[in-house]
Amino acid sequence: MKPIWIVDDDQSIRWVLEKALTREQMDCRTFGNAADALRALDDGAPRVLVSDIRMPGESGLELLQQAKNRYPSLPVIIMTAFSDLDSAVAAFQGGAFEYIPKPFDIDHAVELIRRAVQESEHESAVLEQSDDVPEILGQAPALQEVFRGIGRLSQSHVTVLVTGESGTGKELVARALHKHSPRASQPFIALNTAAIPKDLLESELFGHERGAFTGAQALRRGRFEQAEGGTLFLDEIGDMPAELQTRLLRVLSDGQFYRVGGHHPIKANVRVIAATHQDLEQRVRAGLFREDLFHRLNVIRLRLPPLRERSEDIPTLAKFFLQKNAQELGVDPKRLSDAAMQALMGLPFPGNVRQLENLCRWLTVMAPAQVVDVKDLPADMKGNGAPPAALPSGAAMGATAASAAPLPASGALASNGVDKDWLSLLEQQADLLLQQKPGTVMDALTREFEGMLIRCALKQTRGRRIEAAQKLGIGRNTITRKIQELGLDAEDES
Repeated sequence: MKPIWIVDDDQSIRWVLEKALTREQMDCRTFGNAADALRALDDGAPRVLVSDIRMPGESGLELLQQAKNRYPSLPVIIMTAFSDLDSAVAAFQGGAFEYIPKPFDIDHAVELIRRAVQESEHESAVLEQSDDVPEILGQAPALQEVFRGIGRLSQSHVTVLVTGESGTGKELVARALHKHSPRASQPFIALNTAAIPKDLLESELFGHERGAFTGAQALRRGRFEQAEGGTLFLDEIGDMPAELQTRLLRVLSDGQFYRVGGHHPIKANVRVIAATHQDLEQRVRAGLFREDLFHRLNVIRLRLPPLRERSEDIPTLAKFFLQKNAQELGVDPKRLSDAAMQALMGLPFPGNVRQLENLCRWLTVMAPAQVVDVKDLPADMKGNGAPPAALPSGAAMGATAASAAPLPASGALASNGVDKDWLSLLEQQADLLLQQKPGTVMDALTREFEGMLIRCALKQTRGRRIEAAQKLGIGRNTITRKIQELGLDAEDES
């Protein structure tokens, strides 16, 4: 078993640490200067290197740099009696596992060394970065269905509709479909239809002729022309304005389009992949989406599962994102302890894979040690075992957590003397409507339920929509659209 190295010109520090580590049955080797430790590195690396910064000759920071150059995965703990910002920053920039200011508590130092030993013994969190890294990571059965669908469509030019909650990776699926299709050598063009102002979206899609409108000083090729021969990915297709739905339907039906202000048809050899987080069937019933366009897009549908349905993939994804962020920042990758990983796997992640990626970015920058424990997670993710109220993205988890157990009766119901939980009352109402108004129940109850949730959230936030959206766990654009669809604008004004 490799020993732990202590490098310090202070003999008393070396003696105290050696005795404490020996008592914990950890082998130890001491050095009075960095030069001796560097020569010893020629014969191999220790389990953990603990070094002072200021010593005669080469400094601890120089030792850190050379040790990490030779053994990138070696955990190095830096000690110093001169605790200042520059030393701390230099230590962490050099890849130190941790930084300890002197004088230190010996029990704390031993515990930190023990954590570093666990890091050195654990399998490296490094994932090989190459062109062979899959576009989408995961082994969950729900995701395997998506993989099978991509495989079956590999030689097809058919239109595909990708559905799934925000943050599940719908664009990754679209890119995979393109990469494994006969069009792979041609352009892949992506457009988020919800991110483009309504009055600019038509020109963005189809281009415009010079002089077509004020400011159109030159001919502009739209996304359909840019994607010629390749794939056009239309994200958030459910938000497309009605008039543009008509034009898109015509392109899909006839294979040609007109630029804005143009008079000559342009042939479109483009495969369209559309995506949405919305229920398009419900939007069709509500008159917000053309039924004929829906059927034209819905030739093949791939549903991307939310992260809560594939929690077994969280370890793989977390390791990948921690490695990716470490490479981008030029630091050693952090690793999640078993307890921290279990804590993450127990969370519903309403922001899905995107939220997990953001969390890993936060941990790469903010976690104090290479091994991330539960106590190192953001404060609002730690609790008594129950899912926290919010993740770092600010998206609320309450709605998802509600599926785990029945909610108690609301205050209004309790005050009326109704001794039943809300699910029982909902069941009664559903039975009544199924008898009286068959064919409309799902839409009617869904609208009432969504309206009630939004009204309650707006009441709590005194009308602040962004804060209400965060409480509900939905996006800002989503709550604005829902308010309009449900006619809640009039209530705001009244």
